[in-house]
Amino acid sequence: MRKIEAVVFDMDGVLIDSEVLWRQVREEFAADLGLVWGEADQASTMGCSTTMWASIMVERLQLHTRLGMDEAGVAKEIIGRMRDKYAAHLPERVGACAAVRLAASRYKVALASGSPNELAEYVLRVTGLDQVFQATMFGDDVAHGKPAPDIYWQVLTKLGVKPENAVGVEDSGNGIKSLKAAGMGIIAAPGPEFPLAPELLALADVQIQEMTQFSLELLEQIATGAGLARP
Repeated sequence: MRKIEAVVFDMDGVLIDSEVLWRQVREEFAADLGLVWGEADQASTMGCSTTMWASIMVERLQLHTRLGMDEAGVAKEIIGRMRDKYAAHLPERVGACAAVRLAASRYKVALASGSPNELAEYVLRVTGLDQVFQATMFGDDVAHGKPAPDIYWQVLTKLGVKPENAVGVEDSGNGIKSLKAAGMGIIAAPGPEFPLAPELLALADVQIQEMTQFSLELLEQIATGAGLARP
């Protein structure tokens, strides 16, 4: 039986439907350069830290060779475009903020997001979740981003909770691998635009289709391991 003391949420794709925007921004950036950013390219960056996804973009689009553009230049360009998208409309995932507040009514809650600090802090301010989360870790705060477990271990250290006593909520393959490596319970909550492969869903304790399905009863079921419908 797992004693749950904390719930840790991812941000992109879990709290906000931002993965579509990340894909759109990268596609537009590539198109402006006469290049193509495809589905496999986007999937490779999901859940990654800024350093990691910027490196992936430079490599996949051969930006250094073609344009002399490095990771810092790519990151600045993409983050700027994302900031503009958020300012125009912040796409909160239905039920996500309510899920965080519900979890906080019984457990410690934290955020572990691969997003750049600038964007993550903006989202927390706008949603008011900066007043709810007891600890946060962002992609710029860790040397090794997801799928490495570091970001989860570090935020749990802030909370004073052991990994085996925590559950994480993730939408991406890299995020789920990170939770698995950290030794935490796993709720898979992929958005409809980015379904997870069966082998990744198999790593989770349970899958939910919408954040409105998140409940305290679900966490209790994960704690006991009883009555769970495997994804």
